[in-house]
Amino acid sequence: MTFTVFDSHRRIAAGSVADIAAAMQAAQANGGQPLAFDDTTGRVVDLDLRGTPAEVAARYEEPPKRGRPKLGVKAREVTLLPRHWDWLSTQRGGASAALRRLVEEAMRADGPDPRRAQEAAYRAATALAGNLPLYEDAVRALFAGNLDAMADTIADWPEDIRDYVLKLARTPQP
Repeated sequence: MTFTVFDSHRRIAAGSVADIAAAMQAAQANGGQPLAFDDTTGRVVDLDLRGTPAEVAARYEEPPKRGRPKLGVKAREVTLLPRHWDWLSTQRGGASAALRRLVEEAMRADGPDPRRAQEAAYRAATALAGNLPLYEDAVRALFAGNLDAMADTIADWPEDIRDYVLKLARTPQP
C-alpha cells in the first residue's frame, strides 16, 4: 500500500505509512495541517502522530512478515467446509496453490473496475479540492467517464492536486 500526503495544496510526501508519518509529523510541527490519502481508495488516513519522531517511526514500521516474504505471501486464516478442504487437498500444488489459481482466475474474469477508480478520485477531490472552482463540473465529467473533459476542467487547479486526482481516476482498481 502506498500513501500520499498533502499540506494545503502541496504534495509533501508519498510512500509507505512509515515514510509519510514522519513527513506529516514535521508538517504539523511547522503549523501545517497535513492530510494523508490511501492511493488505492482515495480515503483520508488518520495516523497517530503523538510522540517523538522515533516513536512515530517505530509505531508504523512494517512488522516482521510471516509466510514467504520474498514472494509477498501473507499467511491468513481461511474457513471452509470439510468438503471444500477435501477437494482442495486433491488439487495440484495443494490447497494454497489451488486457492491462488482460483482467485487469479476470478480477478482476470472480473477485470479492473473503473467505478473504484472514479470513487477514489472523487474522495480525494472532495477532500482536497471541494472548494476549488469548477469542482462540481469536474466531478460530473469524472462520473460521466470523460477524463479528458475532467482534465480540461481542472487545468487551473494547483498542480499537485490536479495530478493526484487524475492519477487516481486513471488507475484501474482490481
